[in-house]
Amino acid sequence: MTTTELKAQLERFASGVPEGEEPIALGAFERLKAGLNAGVIRAAERTADGRWAVNAWVKAGILLGFRIGTVAPVARGGPFPFFDKDTWPLKQVSLADGVRIVPGGSSIRDGAYVAPGTVVMPPAFINVGAFVDAGTMVDSHALVGSCAQIGKRVHLSAGAQIGGVLEPIGALPVIIEDDVLVGGNCGVYEGTVVRERAILAPGTILTAGTVVFDLVHNTSYRGSAERPLEIPEGAVVVPGNRPVTGGPGKEAGVSLYAPVIVKYRDNRTDTAVRLEELLR
Repeated sequence: MTTTELKAQLERFASGVPEGEEPIALGAFERLKAGLNAGVIRAAERTADGRWAVNAWVKAGILLGFRIGTVAPVARGGPFPFFDKDTWPLKQVSLADGVRIVPGGSSIRDGAYVAPGTVVMPPAFINVGAFVDAGTMVDSHALVGSCAQIGKRVHLSAGAQIGGVLEPIGALPVIIEDDVLVGGNCGVYEGTVVRERAILAPGTILTAGTVVFDLVHNTSYRGSAERPLEIPEGAVVVPGNRPVTGGPGKEAGVSLYAPVIVKYRDNRTDTAVRLEELLR
């Protein structure tokens, strides 16, 4: 079955599975999941003009898997048994996959692609539909949410949260491009795109409604209904604040959270970032 034929099948089942066609729907879902596991089918892809486009049919297929699955044990024994949809068990990772999963309680769900050379520190969680490219480190207590797209040589530091965007199916998931450093306890949500070589300092929070102030270029960036929030290539973003300019908030001296681009990567920054490779 070609990708075009698979797409047509999954789109047909998006609104429901006709009675008697459950085996066909399950077969289409399993083919989708195999493609996701292999990294040849993705929830979002970069287009020729550098933009990112969501593959809504892929997300529809993922949701189909939840609808047709039934709750069953996915891990037995020990003090912590787990129960989930039988269509979404834990991903089976072998030595041949070339992924370093350090002991301590990490979980990777089936339907996520984790490339060779990736390091997963405990405890971390990688959800369905996610794509994690080669040489990336997913550090302790980090989350890669459903359908998030993570590039090559990314470091998701301890406690970093890369939000999942499974619904609505037409919404772009979070994108972290190549060579990005996401600092500890950062949160990137709601389809934000972080371009190549950017650095998010610890504690930086980015959402669709966040306004990011660029002190270098004297401008600001924000998302809209048509376009996601994008962090420019090589930007160094730190948590900041801006004062409330009117009403009782001004009188009380209240400030609001505001991430700030304080510089763009240079040789000194690159030297510091390269030290991260010693941890892998």
